[in-house]
Amino acid sequence: MTCSEAYRKGIDILRNAGNDAPANDAGVLLCYAAGCSRTYLYAHGDSVLEQHAERLYFELLKKRSAGYPLQYITGEQEFMSLVFEVTPDVLIPRQETELLVETVIDHCRHRIPGGEGVNMGEEAQASGKTQAGQGHSIEILDMCTGSGCIAVSLARYLPDCFVTAVDIIPEALEVAERNAKRHSVSGRVSLIQSDLFASIPEKKYDVIVSNPPYIKSEDIGKLQPEVKFFEPAAALDGGSDGLSFYRELIRKSPGYLHAGGMLAFETGYDQAQLVAGLMTSGGRFSDIRIYKDLSGIDRVVTGFTSVQAAPW
Repeated sequence: MTCSEAYRKGIDILRNAGNDAPANDAGVLLCYAAGCSRTYLYAHGDSVLEQHAERLYFELLKKRSAGYPLQYITGEQEFMSLVFEVTPDVLIPRQETELLVETVIDHCRHRIPGGEGVNMGEEAQASGKTQAGQGHSIEILDMCTGSGCIAVSLARYLPDCFVTAVDIIPEALEVAERNAKRHSVSGRVSLIQSDLFASIPEKKYDVIVSNPPYIKSEDIGKLQPEVKFFEPAAALDGGSDGLSFYRELIRKSPGYLHAGGMLAFETGYDQAQLVAGLMTSGGRFSDIRIYKDLSGIDRVVTGFTSVQAAPW
């Protein structure tokens, strides 16, 4: 069977299974099975697919037809122009979460002293070296880190930052550790297994960022099959109203933030105003801002500690 024949057959199999993007997924799986690029596939469509690659390809098509996420099959997902390892132990990074990372990066560059010189140059990203004249190291706490896509992206694009990445699931932290090594930032990303703040040392941060579980418990069963059946429930379930993690993070974050420190969240499509209200309540945070994603949905909420944070 030639590559082109296998590709067309794969499209038919996935389309008949109800796949939303059969051409894309068939191409990704064929390249993965054959160990080639999409460009090679296009240029050599008449070449014969090796037997082991053909066998693997159709096994993967069967798996994908059953709804198993493409990213778990290939073990990779692109996020912030970086390729991350993903496994069934972690939530698959989504495009909308890039807005959260970009918002924190923008704040660190323009509002934290010493952040003005931060750039995204390849050499600086890879080395993690500070820029000349920058004396302030930015300390960031990433809660519910999962794959580490937020923590690693921040460390990669903010050469003067140090990120503490926290998750309760040890297998998720192992994935995050590998991603930090993959992108040469393991020296500036520390990992802690903790149930939110339970095991976090007493320390002040410039930024606390989180994409916590925010799906209502009763809505888990309404999610797309490839999400509800295959992605980790612990990374999805936000309690009865979807706000359980936000409440706890908002309640305790002031004690871990410098005065004027930033708390930044990703929220569900209908939660931004609710989360903003929780942040305003009790005067814990001020200057609350809501940012829309590319679909025009309120997606990111940020706020800043109103006064000198209370001691632990």
